[in-house]
Amino acid sequence: MKYFSKYSLFFALLVLVFSCSPKEEPTVLSAGRDNNLALGNPSAASTAANNYLMEKSQFALSYNNSKGTANWVSWHLNSAWKGAAQRQDDFRPDTDLPTDWYAVKTSDYTNSGFDRGHLCPSDDRDASQTDNSATFLMTNIMPQAPNNNQQTWRFLEEYCRKLADEGNEMYIIAGGYGSGGINKNDDLVKTIANGKINVPARVWKVILVLPNGSNDLSRISTATRVIAVDMPNTQDVTNKKWYEYRVTTNAIESKTGYNFFDKLPIAVQDAIEGKTDNVKIE
Repeated sequence: MKYFSKYSLFFALLVLVFSCSPKEEPTVLSAGRDNNLALGNPSAASTAANNYLMEKSQFALSYNNSKGTANWVSWHLNSAWKGAAQRQDDFRPDTDLPTDWYAVKTSDYTNSGFDRGHLCPSDDRDASQTDNSATFLMTNIMPQAPNNNQQTWRFLEEYCRKLADEGNEMYIIAGGYGSGGINKNDDLVKTIANGKINVPARVWKVILVLPNGSNDLSRISTATRVIAVDMPNTQDVTNKKWYEYRVTTNAIESKTGYNFFDKLPIAVQDAIEGKTDNVKIE
């Protein structure tokens, strides 16, 4: 019995050591990542050229071939997507587009006066170099007024990551609509790259916030917090704080024609989409 006890203790220690090994960390991170389209496909994107569904590990999007930008990009955010990978800055064409379509290049933005603005942010995908690199595909980029991209929009992105740090997960959808933004020279510009890329007049984002957990669809109720913003793609966007651009989700649906959160019961959709978030932002 003493012989058996010693070896039982030995094997128990081995199990403990391997269960705590750092090699298990990637599995834990992957387990926390939920479906980027869990709450629905806002435009019923499929194979149409101007509503072309692309699903990547890091985000999903509806691409508009005639505009050279995404109609929307959808992604999940929580601490499982976060890490210490460096910003890759490898802006490049998306080779997953059909071969007979024009694939936007980073040089198409050169001297346009607009930033290469991320929809799914680089800092939302830094658990690995691969994740971060995916955000620099040009299908995830839109022409954005520098003050918008570098200040107002960025501060909203940082607020979302702060919520993730505090133990929340989010389903986020972002895009633009209209035509005609203001570049760094204060010029109104409707397209760049000889008409290949539309410059949106407005940029928007819809964010559903939940405490970390599982079975997310079943946990969303009429009281669930949703933050929706609609802001001008202009240099003077900084005249207001990002949270002063909060609107109802219904208002963005009206402007875009999209149907957000269609995986939820109608009663829940109606309740959360009809409210303007009024949480005080410090």
